[in-house]
Amino acid sequence: MVYNVVFWLNVFPHRDGVHEIMSPHTILTGLHINQDKHCTLEFSSYVQIHEEHDNSMTVHTSGAIALQPTGNIQGSHYFLNINSGRHVA
Repeated sequence: MVYNVVFWLNVFPHRDGVHEIMSPHTILTGLHINQDKHCTLEFSSYVQIHEEHDNSMTVHTSGAIALQPTGNIQGSHYFLNINSGRHVA
């Protein structure tokens, strides 16, 4: 939860920051946050994520909890896999 809060604090420009218009995230990465891509999931939302599998009848998805956007241009998110407890992008 702390990483999520820090991510969103750095997405907006600070009043006493280095730049009036650009956010710290944009200054460091050069990427702008797009509302349509990065604001699609709320923190702690339950989702199904893709699991690596072969062509058998095994389960192809797994339950996960949405953590935060990765901040990349595609709008990907980080997840916590419920079954394994692993951090997944």
